[in-house]
Amino acid sequence: MSGGRSAERRSPEEPWGGLRPFSIKTKLGALVVIAVLITTGLLMIAVRTDTELRFITVFSMIATLLITQFVAHSLTAPLDEMNAVARSISHGDYTRRVRENRRDELGDLAETINVMADELEAQDRQRKELVANVSHELRTPIAALRAVLENVVDGIAAADPETMRTALRQTERLGRLVETLLDLSRLDSGVVPLRARRFEVWPYLSGALKECNMAASARPGPASAGHTRTDVHLRLDVSPPELSACADPERIHQVVANLVDNAVKHSPPHGRVTVRARRGPGPQSLELEVLDEGPGIPRSEWHRVFERFDRGSVTRPHGPGSDGGTGLGLAIARWAVDLHGGRIRVAESERGCRILVTLPGETSVQS
Repeated sequence: MSGGRSAERRSPEEPWGGLRPFSIKTKLGALVVIAVLITTGLLMIAVRTDTELRFITVFSMIATLLITQFVAHSLTAPLDEMNAVARSISHGDYTRRVRENRRDELGDLAETINVMADELEAQDRQRKELVANVSHELRTPIAALRAVLENVVDGIAAADPETMRTALRQTERLGRLVETLLDLSRLDSGVVPLRARRFEVWPYLSGALKECNMAASARPGPASAGHTRTDVHLRLDVSPPELSACADPERIHQVVANLVDNAVKHSPPHGRVTVRARRGPGPQSLELEVLDEGPGIPRSEWHRVFERFDRGSVTRPHGPGSDGGTGLGLAIARWAVDLHGGRIRVAESERGCRILVTLPGETSVQS
């Protein structure tokens, strides 16, 4: 999960048929063996020294209880620590961790609790970031819209088309934010049905890129309509031209729009964004590729660029009016691809950033 620590799991193949040398089963088995050996040894001493059996019994019980107490303490002490950490987590304190200094089942449990705490801490941080991001994103257009309307009401500015266009742009910015939040809600609910159908890839992608260009040249449109820069050229490359795919067009439109929007934001002035479509490795599968000429993504960040609210190390996009966004575009793209049972990833590229999407085809799409 995002922000969480990716703990290395122990190999399921354990020595001795699943019995590890430091497991609880081994310790309990050793306890029984030691108790039997102590009792047997004391009995042999009693036979050779004519010691009364009752003394041997008492000594045997005392020795066995001491060893049992030692083993029990080694098992209950970490459980008490885990209980304290779990109680802190239930009260909202995600900073405490269990010491991972054991090589038995309790060590595995401690590792699992720590991973859970990492993930809960990451989710709590993301929740706070969401509130901060949404508050910031809402405050700016609302303040600008209020200023425009106050000027019109006070007679400082006339309600001419240019003033109304300014107010409309701020309203549409609010609309884009609301649409993004709705997509996030659908992502969390996980109950969005797929309406898959077969379509021709060239006219579909051509229409999607035309919408992006029209939105950029006219005015900012909805969140799914595309970017707001006019100095970046969009190029479409589909081979073969008659290529077709089976998917939900609305969800694939989300994928293409968000990937193109992200690529355009980080493109240099007068740069080029290329959208390629090819047949995938499997039957009826499809590969989509979005390539830009920006600074690219460091390899160390490839594994988390599709996490929510992640804006990467490149926090200053190119172009006038470009901002870092809410960090949800690529997460929504991954969600839409996952709905199809596909895969989205950052791929090797000599220049810029290259995002590769693989859709499995008609047989793997679930409605």
